[in-house]
Amino acid sequence: MHYFKKILSFAKPYTAYALLNVLFNILYALFSALAFVSFIPMLDVLFQQTKTVAQPPVYQGIGSLKNFVQDALNYHVTNLLEIDPSQTLMLVIGIVLVLFLLKNLANYLALYFITYLRNGLLKDLRNALYKKIISLPVAFFTEKRKGDLMARMASDVIEIQNSFLSILELLVREPLTILFTLLVMFNISVKLTLFVLVFIPLSGIIISLIGKQLRRQSDYVQKEQGHLLSIIDETVNGQKIIKTFNAGPLFIQRFAASTQRFFNYSNALLHRNNLSAPMSEFLGIAIIGVLLWYGGRMVLIEQNLDGTTFIVYMGLAYNILTPAKGISKAIFSIRKGDAAAARVLEILQTENPLKDAPGALEKNTLENQIEFNAVSFAYGHETPVINNFSLTIKKGETVALVGQSGSGKTTVANLLNRFYDITSGTLTLDGVPIDKIKKSALYEMTGMVTQEPILFNDTVANNLRVGKQTATDEELIAAAKIAHAHEFISQLPQGYQTPIGENGNKLSGGQKQRLSIARAVLKNPQILILDEATSALDTASEQWVQKALENLMKNRTSLVIAHRLSTIQKADNIIVMQAGKIIESGTHDALLQKGETYSNLVKLQQIKAH
Repeated sequence: MHYFKKILSFAKPYTAYALLNVLFNILYALFSALAFVSFIPMLDVLFQQTKTVAQPPVYQGIGSLKNFVQDALNYHVTNLLEIDPSQTLMLVIGIVLVLFLLKNLANYLALYFITYLRNGLLKDLRNALYKKIISLPVAFFTEKRKGDLMARMASDVIEIQNSFLSILELLVREPLTILFTLLVMFNISVKLTLFVLVFIPLSGIIISLIGKQLRRQSDYVQKEQGHLLSIIDETVNGQKIIKTFNAGPLFIQRFAASTQRFFNYSNALLHRNNLSAPMSEFLGIAIIGVLLWYGGRMVLIEQNLDGTTFIVYMGLAYNILTPAKGISKAIFSIRKGDAAAARVLEILQTENPLKDAPGALEKNTLENQIEFNAVSFAYGHETPVINNFSLTIKKGETVALVGQSGSGKTTVANLLNRFYDITSGTLTLDGVPIDKIKKSALYEMTGMVTQEPILFNDTVANNLRVGKQTATDEELIAAAKIAHAHEFISQLPQGYQTPIGENGNKLSGGQKQRLSIARAVLKNPQILILDEATSALDTASEQWVQKALENLMKNRTSLVIAHRLSTIQKADNIIVMQAGKIIESGTHDALLQKGETYSNLVKLQQIKAH
């Protein structure tokens, strides 16, 4: 329960519900014991074994409490029997029914209040996980499978929720039921109860041995479920590639291998889990069998225990078995919950290396320039992808980055967005190091249009409002017109309120890209980053998008990563990169006159175009 204890902090807002659950569990345990005791007078009446008590008993202290209660009950039953035996039977049956009613009412109320705790914990834990995922850097998601994250937010959290009911049963309800029942049993026969207590710990040891490997097996199941979800996610997103490359059999084989592992792990887990109930029941019946022999001798041979009391005592002994089985199940559930808690806490306790520095500035305007000064960066312990990179981008300038794939262009954009922290050198905005600016303020200044448009399964309007939730309909239309998107949006079935499907799959590539540009226009960022925003488009779509981009970049500080060099001819400065370094810089015309790398790239693209 090491990991599970750390999850308990999420239950603090629901302490009142937990206390009410504990209260009604105490009442349930009390009424559960009393309900069986109430059978004694009923059986005495039925078998005409009621002890005759003519005078009201006198209370003589706690030591004689049992005799006082029994004599008081027998006194009233004696009087009623003399008047009407049928009425007496109805009375004692009524007492039994009332006690069982109170027991079950307490049980319902205990479950009623624990529901708020369990569902509240589920809600808060998922919210905390989602908030954490939103706050983690981009690097985290390159190392984690999406399916695994989904499994942790879904099945692992539910496992923890189920375990919370088990832990309260383990700590309160079942132990108290056993305790109250044992107190009554001691009152009936100390000798017989001590005999029972010799065997209960023995059965507990056997059950605990069964559950030792449960946590590890549960961990295997949860991890494999995450892997399974990842394959499903990749299959859904990669349908075109899977079909075009005829890779269906390969993915079927991968999925079948994962389901086979899940099958094996689940079988091992359930076999061990299922063994607990029959094992605990058999051990319980074995104890009952021994009791029947030992108690039968006390009734028939030693004659120091009457028959009706022994029947009720056997009921009380069996009443211990149900909570004992409940405790064994709770232990198994908590072991599984502990494995799930470990996986959830791994996310919640992940350190964010890109936190705001103490005293970070609320800088939300660019006054002069962005400066990269001898910046180097490497992903993890790999070879640096940016090496001694220096560049100044003045306010209002458009700077383009060109070069072969892997030259470090996108990495420069990621550093400006502070998706990663630089390894060495300095990156400043108006002389302020980027890590001394609050991330929320930095993201207020920046806007991004990526090569693959990232849209959400919502309406056109809500996709545009991602960067500015308070935008009016008029502002949406104005932004869409700048992005050359208003015309096609107006022709959609519901206009701006048309759902566009997952990742905008109801729109064409050019339409999706123009929506991304309109979203950036609406946000009106001071610093604009365009990451190969036209490279995936056909010629006709590119013309529309290029016009939209030119409108977007007017009077704005822009960093453009370009694959098609025809789209950056108007840039104020073109930076040619190779292996993370700048090898050329200048305007389009100046670089053509040099006749070096950039000129060769332009000629190569012109040849390909023809």
